[in-house]
Amino acid sequence: MLHVIVSRGQSNNPKKRALEDQLIEQLDAMAGVRVVITPNLYDLPMQSEGMDALRELEGDLVVLSWSYPRAAHWTLDRCGIRGAEGAVQLIEAVDEDDEDDWEADLAEDTPKERVADQRTPAERNIFCIHLAVSEDAAAFVDEVQRIVKESSAHLLQWLQGEATSEQLDRYLDDRNEPAPLTIAATGGRRWYPVIDFSRCTNCMECIDFCLFGVYGVDGAETILVEQPDNCRKGCPACSRVCPENAILFPQHKSPAIAGSPGATGGLKIDLSELFYGGGGDAVQVAAQERDEQLRLAGREAVGMTIGIPRRQDPDQERPKDDLDSLIDELDELDV
Repeated sequence: MLHVIVSRGQSNNPKKRALEDQLIEQLDAMAGVRVVITPNLYDLPMQSEGMDALRELEGDLVVLSWSYPRAAHWTLDRCGIRGAEGAVQLIEAVDEDDEDDWEADLAEDTPKERVADQRTPAERNIFCIHLAVSEDAAAFVDEVQRIVKESSAHLLQWLQGEATSEQLDRYLDDRNEPAPLTIAATGGRRWYPVIDFSRCTNCMECIDFCLFGVYGVDGAETILVEQPDNCRKGCPACSRVCPENAILFPQHKSPAIAGSPGATGGLKIDLSELFYGGGGDAVQVAAQERDEQLRLAGREAVGMTIGIPRRQDPDQERPKDDLDSLIDELDELDV
């Protein structure tokens, strides 16, 4: 049986609600599928009955949500619901020229070790589908049917290898398909960063920059979002200083920050172009956003004096500081 999560959006837009309801009804009638209805996954606390229920789901997952697929995948990942990114065919159109440029940029980049590279490979797939791709419920139903067929072999392999005889009987007998599982909302809307560990290099620039105690490290000294609710609502500043575009805010109005697939191109992308269409410098904007939040919290602004990455575009010169001047003077000495 394939679990299909329908993550309702934060909006009460009647068209969006109607699409969600149509999907729930049609998917519930599909053989081999169990529907799981949740509030916005991003709003569910990591330690909650809802997340506990999701962590108990076995086998491949399909996630239908209003978040970009990358954001949905890593939102689940931070809560311990992990899997390989399943191949989805129902996706947003990507300009072929942009895709060629993106692949060329990646080919030129020096390979870097990502946090995800250090993990044990996942034994299941998670297929994340963006509900904004189509207004037609049938398009999503067709894609889920395709995934059901594709994942059947993977599911049977798991059942035959690890499952008990009781689990095998339950999964293979369609007559025992349970009713949809509904997870209740817990609290209101939230705002916090989500880390894409397929891009994160554990450089720690985010923890240096954030002055609100949002980030921390685990026992292996790997970055994590330790206190998500310390994050200042509406502030995406840390995402602007991340050199790998690995920090997402799924509810941000900018597609690049929210996790759009078109915003994960080569690492030579000018961040000011990426986030502001050419206006302003991303690091300066991030510092201004941080100062604004510090003032709102009754604290003193720090400007560019704390947590600003010395890493800059290698083609871009920075003003020399006292250490640079001293080194230049030593180089000029005839010794």
